[in-house]
Amino acid sequence: MHPAPVARKNFAMMILRSGPASPFARKVRIAASLLGLSSKIEVRPVDLEDPADSVRVQNPIGKIPVLILEDGTAYYDSRVIVEYLDYVAGGGRIIPKEAPARFETLRLQALCDGILDACILLVYEARYRPPEQLVQAWVDRQSDKVARGMKALEASPPKLDAVPDVGQITLACLLGYRDLRFAGTWRKEYPKLVEWHDKFAALVPAFDETKVKA
Repeated sequence: MHPAPVARKNFAMMILRSGPASPFARKVRIAASLLGLSSKIEVRPVDLEDPADSVRVQNPIGKIPVLILEDGTAYYDSRVIVEYLDYVAGGGRIIPKEAPARFETLRLQALCDGILDACILLVYEARYRPPEQLVQAWVDRQSDKVARGMKALEASPPKLDAVPDVGQITLACLLGYRDLRFAGTWRKEYPKLVEWHDKFAALVPAFDETKVKA
């Protein structure tokens, strides 16, 4: 599958502040590939543990991804960045312009983003809080969000377009993150999503290209 030519020619190189394990940064990189924009984006790493990292200036919240334009304008978070990239590529490529398709796509993105937020909170809970200080009620609350979201997706997996939309991209990144940080435990319980994941991986080379290799 070859990306269509970029529609808007008058733009320069952009910088993507990113981390290889971030599912939200991965979403942006896959979107850029599908839109034919990868050659226009320089990926620069971020050290979120370093208080001196300039990402805290580029995004006051200090989170990734951040897309920096030639004039210094910084766009964040991933939802804003992918919408900007879709605009640069001519619009309506990975975010439909018209209802109901537009809102179905944005709703799927919101659901998968929300599940990812809960997954990341679970990772951070284990990473930064000593076991004796773990708050089980908080862990259970986030785990329930993940379970409810995954069950909803398994009950009605989305279609997969020839050029996946941003909702489909986000779902793929969610499943990839569950593989990376949760040892792929989702696979036994959600066979329809496993099949969907494999079809996406076969369709979109950038999915494997952006995978964190063990």
